[in-house]
Amino acid sequence: MVAVSALLALPILVVLSFVLQPASDVWRHLLETVLTDYVINSLLLMVGVGVGTLLLGVGSAWLTTQYQFPGRDTLIWALLLPLSMPAYITAYTYTGMLDYAGPLQYQLREWFEWSYGDYWFPEIRSLPGAMAVLSFVLYPYVYLLSRAAFLEQSVSVTDASRLLGCTAWQSFRRAGLPMARPAIIAGLSLALMETLADYGTVQYFGVDTFTTGIFRTWFGLGDSSAAAQLSSVLLSFIFLLIVLERWSRKRARYHHVGIRSQPFHVQFLKGWRAAAAISACALPLMLGFVLPTGQLLLWAYRTADQMIDPEFYRLIRNSVTLAAGAATLAVCIALLIAYGKRLSPNKVVISAARVAGMGYAIPGTVIAVGVMLSLAWLDNHIDFWLRNQFGISTGLLFSGTLFALVFAYMVRFLAVSLQTVESGLGKIKESMDDAARSLGYRPKEVLRRVHIPIMRGSLLTAGLIVFVDILKELPATLILRPFNFNTLAVRAFELASDERLADSAIPAIAIVLVGLFPVILLSRAIARSRTTTYVDRTNGNA
Repeated sequence: MVAVSALLALPILVVLSFVLQPASDVWRHLLETVLTDYVINSLLLMVGVGVGTLLLGVGSAWLTTQYQFPGRDTLIWALLLPLSMPAYITAYTYTGMLDYAGPLQYQLREWFEWSYGDYWFPEIRSLPGAMAVLSFVLYPYVYLLSRAAFLEQSVSVTDASRLLGCTAWQSFRRAGLPMARPAIIAGLSLALMETLADYGTVQYFGVDTFTTGIFRTWFGLGDSSAAAQLSSVLLSFIFLLIVLERWSRKRARYHHVGIRSQPFHVQFLKGWRAAAAISACALPLMLGFVLPTGQLLLWAYRTADQMIDPEFYRLIRNSVTLAAGAATLAVCIALLIAYGKRLSPNKVVISAARVAGMGYAIPGTVIAVGVMLSLAWLDNHIDFWLRNQFGISTGLLFSGTLFALVFAYMVRFLAVSLQTVESGLGKIKESMDDAARSLGYRPKEVLRRVHIPIMRGSLLTAGLIVFVDILKELPATLILRPFNFNTLAVRAFELASDERLADSAIPAIAIVLVGLFPVILLSRAIARSRTTTYVDRTNGNA
């Protein structure tokens, strides 16, 4: 288990090691010219997405928790649907709808007889456009954790604040929001990590960030060392986010008081208040899922005859086979680590589990750079040794093959399956282990005959979530995929980059449809959340 964790941490350690190497000419050129732009744009993007996800996520979570209004029960789970939309696909659809040749501007020109230059229209391919698109897609992270925190709050706290004369807004600001702060910060951290990891959106919108800089340095300038040094700077941003998130949780502790099992009260909204609540909750859903999906379906209908061909089925086969195999391997490794931690919960094993699970916070671009450098070093040394000993050349045994890509997926997404497997394993009482051991079963047999049958649902959930994450992953796949090997994500990116937005709809909609499965699982979990009672605002009757 410790060896597996060390192997998964190797690409990240390789990237960090380049900090200690002397600066190359390319690195000095980057430092003097574009590095400042990378830092400023990345910081501005984080600020914009942070504000957007907080407003959309926390606001909708509070409304669906505290109030009852028409459509609320549907919105509770529907607000998670943007999680199934990769950010780069949303970027393509909004570009198709809002650019100069899109239907909106075309209709405006028809109505008002405008020509180019006669009117102003916001430019979607810009830093504010990237902020907006990423906010529409990533707010469910904040919404999901915020709503869970609001549901867990003691009813007595809210009731006490209202008895002291606080309005609904004051009760939210002074009581509900501070109590949910740790969960909100955790959701915000996830959203910001995804923002720093994004490549497709910022590249397509022409925003220079660290991820686009790493690609440009690696493939454009051909300097792997400078690309690794850029990656190490990006890693420092990620580690700073992790430290700040944990520091905030240590510095501020909030404890729930009162009776938690008391039914949670929600208030009826009527008239304009109900309309305002519906609009506030429906807006992020409309912007993050309904409009992009509608545009994709329209494009797919128009281009299906040309784009659904043997090549498309080959893309599906490549994507599904790769994602399914990698997801199965990730679940097996996660089960090994989680069970090892259960058997020997000492500091070494716990630390190894944490190391194995830290890859999810690292952008796919950085992981791809680390994997490529590590495997290229290994390939070169194997080839050198075989040349000297036997006079034969092996070429690329690991780098440039599917092995490198699957290895990167393990580093990136093992944390997702590990958390799910640990959660399922933690629900099994240790007394069942003792009972099985007393019957003569060895630990391996206990896992196979007792634990796996009980936690089959958790294993399937972990595999499904990793499967969809891998299906959507773009930067690591772009860097590490073998020659003449394409996936749905890569094909959609290539078509959109060639301005064939309508043609990219078929592979894009396939990714979105598959991404709906884990969202449905999350929605069902929310539907089974804490029971509520309804209180009419007008007369207070339940």
